[in-house]
Amino acid sequence: MKVVVISGSPRKEAATQHMMRAVHERVAAKNADARFINLAEGGIDYFRGNAEYGESTMRAARDITEADVWLVGTPIYNSFFSSALKNLFEFIDYKKTPGKVAGLAIMAAGEVGFTDVQTLLTQLMSYFGVVTNPKAVYMTAGMISGGAVADAGALKRLEELADGTLDLAARVRGA
Repeated sequence: MKVVVISGSPRKEAATQHMMRAVHERVAAKNADARFINLAEGGIDYFRGNAEYGESTMRAARDITEADVWLVGTPIYNSFFSSALKNLFEFIDYKKTPGKVAGLAIMAAGEVGFTDVQTLLTQLMSYFGVVTNPKAVYMTAGMISGGAVADAGALKRLEELADGTLDLAARVRGA
C-alpha cells in the first residue's frame, strides 16, 4: 500500500512538520513505500491553471495521486487550514482519487478551532472521493519540544491515527 504523509505548513520550523515526521516514522516502520511531503521545504509552485510546473511540484502531485493513503497535517491559520495545503491540492485530479483513505492531524497555538478545521479538511477530502478516518488528532504547539513530539499522550494519538488509517485503508480495499 502506498502512503503519503503531508506536512501542510510552509513555515521552516513549524510544529506541524515535527508532528507529521512522527507520523511518517510510524508509517515508514510498517511500510517502506511511505513518502513525506513537507511544504516547509518549498519547491511547490503556486497553481496557475494550465501552466508548466517544476519537478518538485509534479513529483508531489504524483506521490499524492498514486498513494492509497494520505496522512495530512495542517496548522490552523485564521480559522482555516493552511493556504499552502490548499494550493497543493489544486494539482490533484479529483477523477483519480476516489476510494483513497485519509487521516487528519491538526496543529494550533492553543485550544481553538480544531473541529472547524477538521470539518473543512473532511469536506476537501470528500471532494476528492476520499474516505476520511473520523478520529483526527488535535495538538497544540506546546506539545512539541526540541524538534519532536514531547507529549506522550499526543504521540500515542498520532500512532493510533497512523495505525487506524492504515487499518481503515485495508478494510476499504478488501484486504
